[in-house]
Amino acid sequence: MATDSKSSAQTKKSFAPTGALLARIVDCAAVGMVVCDLAGRLVYANDAFQNMLGYGADQDLTILDLVHADDESAGSQQVQRLMRGEIDTYRGEHRLRHADGDARWMGVAVSALRGALPADTDFLIIQITSIELQKKAEEAQAYSESRWNFALESAGQGVWDHDIRTDTMFYSRMWRIMRGIPPDEEVDGDQQKWLERLHPDDLQHVLDNVKRQDEGDESFDALEYRERKRDGSYVWILSRGKPVEWDAQGNAVRTLGTDTDVTRLKTIELELAAEKERLRVTLEAIADGMISTDTNGDVVFMNPAAELLTGHKSADALGRPVRDIFALFAGESGQRQCCPVTQCLASNTVTHLDDDMILIGPTGIEREIRCTASPVRTQGQKLAGAVLVFQDVTQSRTLQRELAHSANHDDLTGLPNRAAFDRALNSAIMSAADGQHHHCLLYIDLDRFKPVNDNAGHAAGDALLQQVARTIRGSCRSHDMAARIGGDEFALLLLDCPVAAGKAMADKIVHAIGSLLFDWAGRSYRVGASAGVTTISATPSSPLGYMGEADTACYAAKARGRGMAVLFADV
Repeated sequence: MATDSKSSAQTKKSFAPTGALLARIVDCAAVGMVVCDLAGRLVYANDAFQNMLGYGADQDLTILDLVHADDESAGSQQVQRLMRGEIDTYRGEHRLRHADGDARWMGVAVSALRGALPADTDFLIIQITSIELQKKAEEAQAYSESRWNFALESAGQGVWDHDIRTDTMFYSRMWRIMRGIPPDEEVDGDQQKWLERLHPDDLQHVLDNVKRQDEGDESFDALEYRERKRDGSYVWILSRGKPVEWDAQGNAVRTLGTDTDVTRLKTIELELAAEKERLRVTLEAIADGMISTDTNGDVVFMNPAAELLTGHKSADALGRPVRDIFALFAGESGQRQCCPVTQCLASNTVTHLDDDMILIGPTGIEREIRCTASPVRTQGQKLAGAVLVFQDVTQSRTLQRELAHSANHDDLTGLPNRAAFDRALNSAIMSAADGQHHHCLLYIDLDRFKPVNDNAGHAAGDALLQQVARTIRGSCRSHDMAARIGGDEFALLLLDCPVAAGKAMADKIVHAIGSLLFDWAGRSYRVGASAGVTTISATPSSPLGYMGEADTACYAAKARGRGMAVLFADV
């Protein structure tokens, strides 16, 4: 150690005479200046160096003692190359140890001065500049950029940068990922290559509008298009961007923006559009009128049937109170009735109006209607409005009244007779001719009726027929027609009734008749019934006629064991 100190002193002595002027100049420099021999021992350090790192001029140090442990490997390697004469200069950024133990970022420039002094002594001249503030700024910038990159990637935002001057593109990592491109793969920034990946149906739209995006057109919001991924599938892209640089003439020369993968949203949007179209077609096709309202009872939708029945065009009705469109009156008194939608919204429950209601249009046309108002609720069960569905039942109710006041009734049972039933059947056939209505016809024949009539007498038979008639009538809806068309034969006309419901009604009646216990003169009798069911539609399903079809089905029920109902379609 004493030998090293002596050598260092001799080196300083040899340097002093020749470097006196230089030392005075360097001492005044703002940058740290250090001279060391090829062994790395400090020969000279100016005041700036001492101020930067806190070491005194009399401290015995080597240049490698100053290098922070994390930079020691790289720093030592370059210094050793200088010492060996492999290089003559080196520039770098390193952390140097301050006298207080902390690290300081410094810009280091080293030059070898070989044989320029007496005794051909070689030296290393080192300039040190503090870059601590620069490094902190870079660190803050890197943190900020990392935060924004993380935020963009978390939101699925890909960044692009279009240099209009060179027509080249920069693409971010997330931009690549959403297209199925490896994050580190180089992407050809030629705009034409990008255009080749676009869906053919979207290409013209992009070509028509991409220039507006590059120019920063304020009236243009974003581009939506499909782009082909690496696997051949397409991703929906929502692209937003604006100019960030302009030339001296004010022309945009650089555009920056983001791309968002909106495939899931577009898929849902297309599914909703398709569902909405199916709903629209369905609502236009049905014969029932339908009006939708908001929570205030104002009209938001009317289907064509509702326009026809109310006499109001949808365009004129939208936004108006539904009570002004749906003018409802009591059939007998003629008094204006409360709108069922108002009752529904007030009670938040379904409201039915089925009997004796007249809908009067703006031209005075009266229609007998049946209607139901139902609340519309959100997923959270919050009231969002109401839907009013109504049917024109003028024809069926007119038919009911004609039959009710007709003299063509069966004297024994009070039911309509064959002639009245035939008229009703013909009207039903005519109403089904437009294909909008379907009715059901039931033919019922009693089983084991003859023994009652023969053994107990005709009076007992008559009483039994009356009991059966009441049973049939009690099993029907209020607007259905039940008639006695023969000795122990009955028929039912079920208007606007699907075949499944007609079959269920026939089963119900057959069961009810089979459950009857008829008592006469101290003796009990049980009878049964067989029924045939057919559908009244626009075209008969056979040349037998509807009554012939129902009769054939009833005969099949008897042949299969009696006490059942059979559809003509199953015969």
